Amino acid sequence: MSYSIFILLLPLLSFVILGLVDSKWSPRIAGTIGTLVLTTVAVLSYFTAWEYFTTANIGGNYQSITAFQTEWLRFSDKLHIDLGILLDPISVMMLVVISTVSLMVHIYSLGYMHGEKGFQRYYAFLSLFTFSMLGLVIATNLFQMYIFWELVGVSSYLLIGFYYSKPEALAAAKKAFIVTRFADLGFLIGILILSFYTKTFDFGILNSCDANVFASTAGVSFMGISVMSWAMALIFIGGAGKSAMFPLHIWLPDAMEGPTPVSALIHAATMVVAGVFLVARLFPVYFTYTPEVLHGIAYIGAFTSLFAAAIACTQTDIKRVLAYSTISQIGFMMVGLGVSGMGGHHGLGYMASMFHLFTHAMFKALLFLGAGSVIHAVHSNEMSKMGGLRKYMPVTHITFLIACLAIAGVWSFSGFFSKDEILSATFEFSPYLGTAMTFIAGLTAFYMFRLYFGIFWGKETKHHHTPHESSLVMLIPLIVLATATIFGGWIPFGEFVTNDGLPYEIHIDWTVAGISLAVAVFSIALATIMYRKESSLPDKISSSISVLFKAAYRKFYIDEIYLFITKKIVFKLIAAPTGWIDKKIVGGTMDGMASVTQWTSAQIKGLQSGKIQSYSYLILIGTLIIAAIAMFI
Repeated sequence: MSYSIFILLLPLLSFVILGLVDSKWSPRIAGTIGTLVLTTVAVLSYFTAWEYFTTANIGGNYQSITAFQTEWLRFSDKLHIDLGILLDPISVMMLVVISTVSLMVHIYSLGYMHGEKGFQRYYAFLSLFTFSMLGLVIATNLFQMYIFWELVGVSSYLLIGFYYSKPEALAAAKKAFIVTRFADLGFLIGILILSFYTKTFDFGILNSCDANVFASTAGVSFMGISVMSWAMALIFIGGAGKSAMFPLHIWLPDAMEGPTPVSALIHAATMVVAGVFLVARLFPVYFTYTPEVLHGIAYIGAFTSLFAAAIACTQTDIKRVLAYSTISQIGFMMVGLGVSGMGGHHGLGYMASMFHLFTHAMFKALLFLGAGSVIHAVHSNEMSKMGGLRKYMPVTHITFLIACLAIAGVWSFSGFFSKDEILSATFEFSPYLGTAMTFIAGLTAFYMFRLYFGIFWGKETKHHHTPHESSLVMLIPLIVLATATIFGGWIPFGEFVTNDGLPYEIHIDWTVAGISLAVAVFSIALATIMYRKESSLPDKISSSISVLFKAAYRKFYIDEIYLFITKKIVFKLIAAPTGWIDKKIVGGTMDGMASVTQWTSAQIKGLQSGKIQSYSYLILIGTLIIAAIAMFI
């Protein structure tokens, strides 16, 4: 499978070519090249997946394959950094997800971004992001993953800030970059701690959980917490930043200022699941040596999911609703990992989390691209400017409805199967947590159908131009993703992706599934009553819980808290006094020493007159003074 290196090299080559030629080529040529390259990458990814899942199964166990490996840096006999390509069930699955969604975005953008300034630059940035994300998931070691992890951050900054003339886009790009950099610092420290004690970065060695590898960590603690717990918790912080987990979620909703196809690519299907992938990649280490951190991940995921779902119920910008929906769904995936055991039925949570990652990528990309089609038609993100669009946009309407049914967990759409398995694993871990996640699933169904009815039903809004269906090049990705959303749940996913490499036959727990389905139907019915037609009921309900509603609408004032901490505390109470001390005391001391030196030199510069007579006179005086001192001594 050495050909798999071209999966990585082709988008890099596309970025270099499109970046160098920039506006020298027409938008049509740039878009065609970028799309053809991604088509090739997608074909190679599918072929890799087919070959891997048909040949790598030995004795019923899927083996990890290192398709390419070269040593980059060596620090000692044991510690070195390699660059390579690791193929195992989750990396191969991610190749399929990334290449599929990226290809759909490339095709969709041919229509959506038509006529935009910087079209060539846009496709160059798309290629760079795809290269970075692909490199992240096939990394053979932690440090290689970290390199591509940072490249993902850089390329997302470029894409979010694509409309650089808009202050909001620039602010959003900087916010995303800064927040994720703080989280990445934790990731880096965690990597350094882990490698210091284990003497390796290699995933194969780490995930073997060999007691000899981790022997040096035994009994080592800091502040009463084991060094392994510190390392794995810090690594998770990096993942929490990328995956927009509370309280590091604040960058994701603002990142919607980028082009809508970028939202589908980065903030729905690929970048935000990097944190989930990171935890899954190191799951054996989490489970074996730091189960308390793993359980903490579950509870953080649950809180994040509830928090984001509550906010999504109040937002009026359709892209922000989808952004908070993404945060909530990522929480589901984290919960699945956090409640999982190892192997067989115990590993249900892990399998379910990866399954939901797969299905979510398809229906969430569909939701964002459908939202882009709507925005393209009405030139607004606000639900108040929409309504009754089903008559004008039938294909967008049907595909968007399919995605809403999937994320709501309605049988037989893909989201039902993956979410049901997460709920089953959660109920086994804790009935209370399972109940909470079922309630959140109900909230998900409610706010998604609130969004659906607000766009396609309700009171029809008058527009300057009659809305119309998008072009064929924008509809093709919607149809492809809708097809994947309908049938994706029927894939025997457990036969391919598990945490022990052994197949797992998915059995639907109809007790859990029946409850979650009933909750979803009730939530959809409630949304139908409130939003299908113009009604005063939503206003009455929001008025009755005005304090809670306002807090949720204002995103529970988390942004304001961050601004208070940074501006009032960090800048005014810490940075400003420190700056004053640096300027007045440290700088003043240095300036004072310089002034004294300058004055002294001015006073004695006459001694360097260049006159021999003066020098002789001074020598004579000096000699007499020395002689006098010698006589008295």
